[in-house]
Amino acid sequence: MTTAQEIMHRDAECIGESETLVDAARRMRDLGVGALPICGDDNRLQGIITDRDIVIRCLAEGRDPATTRARELGQGRPFYIDADANVDEVLQQMMEHRIKRLPVIDNNQLVGMISESDLARNLPEEKLGQLVEAIKSGPSDRPA
Repeated sequence: MTTAQEIMHRDAECIGESETLVDAARRMRDLGVGALPICGDDNRLQGIITDRDIVIRCLAEGRDPATTRARELGQGRPFYIDADANVDEVLQQMMEHRIKRLPVIDNNQLVGMISESDLARNLPEEKLGQLVEAIKSGPSDRPA
């Protein structure tokens, strides 16, 4: 069975919890990604920030991205998957929580990220369709 580690993007970069949203936006631009894991000083996962979070939860609310810290948007319990989990477990987690990206953890450290495109390359079309249907309305655990 295919594992999370086999399909993930390796070398996922964190944004530090005390870094600003301007820093996060620039890193997303430079890496060509739409989300970054937020890591604490111990390099452990604290949450995830997306480009949409920056727009909706910072800019649209009149906050200053140069002074707003990543930790301020990394609310709730972060979802993740163990590197040895099989791809069906990855799919189940993403469908259950209606999320498009899932951090991969090994020995309590972030080792990669799995996105919809990673699953698209590794799942039958039917299962991918189930994922798209499940997540189309966005994360279920986001604060209103």
